[in-house]
Amino acid sequence: MKKILIVTTAFILFSCSNASKTENIDDLINSKNVKALTEKKASLQTEIAKIEEALAKLDNKKDEALVSVITLKDTLFNHYLEIQGNVDTKENILIQPEFSGTLTSLTVKAGQKVSKGQILGRVDDAGLSQQLASLENQYALAKTTFERQKNLWDKKIGSEIQFLNAQTQMVSAQKAVAQMRAQLAKTVIRAPFTGTIDEVFVEKGQVVAPSQQGLMRIVNLNNMYVSTTVPETYIGKLKVGTEVDVYLAALGKNYKGKVRQVGNFINPNNRSFGIEVSVPNPENLLRPNQVAKLKIIDYINKNAVVVPTNVVQEDAAGDKFVFVVNGSNGKTGIAKKAIVSVGKSSDNVTEILSGLSANDIIVTEGVNTISEGMKLNF
Repeated sequence: MKKILIVTTAFILFSCSNASKTENIDDLINSKNVKALTEKKASLQTEIAKIEEALAKLDNKKDEALVSVITLKDTLFNHYLEIQGNVDTKENILIQPEFSGTLTSLTVKAGQKVSKGQILGRVDDAGLSQQLASLENQYALAKTTFERQKNLWDKKIGSEIQFLNAQTQMVSAQKAVAQMRAQLAKTVIRAPFTGTIDEVFVEKGQVVAPSQQGLMRIVNLNNMYVSTTVPETYIGKLKVGTEVDVYLAALGKNYKGKVRQVGNFINPNNRSFGIEVSVPNPENLLRPNQVAKLKIIDYINKNAVVVPTNVVQEDAAGDKFVFVVNGSNGKTGIAKKAIVSVGKSSDNVTEILSGLSANDIIVTEGVNTISEGMKLNF
């Protein structure tokens, strides 16, 4: 019955594909030409026979499948811990004035590179320089008095009290000068490290004081790192110097970094600890607060058997299996179900702990269309 339905359907499709032939059949029926009808019937029977022959060939091929295969080899397998982190640098600060007053000088602009200690600006000292000059004069006088008193004391002339008073006055004047110089130095704004002025928030002549905004931002992109947190289960697997793959999606670039610091504290809220991964920045493309994806090797098997993850299937009993090729002659073989024990998965491949070995041939494409015992063509 099924074959009749298939043949009938094929006949209908065949008939619909050629409208002129259908019209001819109608015309023949209407003409009641027996000879022509007989010839047409014979022609259609020949077409049906061809269709049935084609269907029979398809039926004979139902236990065969075209697949792709690979031969397994021992290989190096690395498993990665993949986590997200943020790019940062410790040399990224807002420069604040240490002395409040009018900004009398501003010697840099945004985008300018500066060296450590370079003067970036000055704040009006409000008379501190004049006070310093007066204190320096007092110190010079006290020093001269002490030196003279010391000469007399060395010659056993004068009293010890006079000598000690002169010494005390000189030391006191010296400290006053040093203190005033330190105070005056706060009116000079200097670069705390070598870097680039990222942005300037003030203008010359503006009254400045310490604030949340600051005077300007200075950044050094030569000492970049990625900070993140790692589950405490990895505390024995990470150490200073561990190599890390760093991927910046925004740049589409991979960088090789190394763990430079491992935290000594476990956060009780999420049972994790912090790490810092140093990252080279030769092209100056890294920026603070960029999102980075870290891949840290936490497992290595130098002689592993691995298969594409998508070929590992699970049966009704919960067993994992892979189809292998038996009796291969290079072009064909027979499908066999191999129960396997799997290990870790990484980069779309899965480690096979048992059930397969090197030189086994497995099916990689077409695994969902085959069954055990089926003939395979590849």
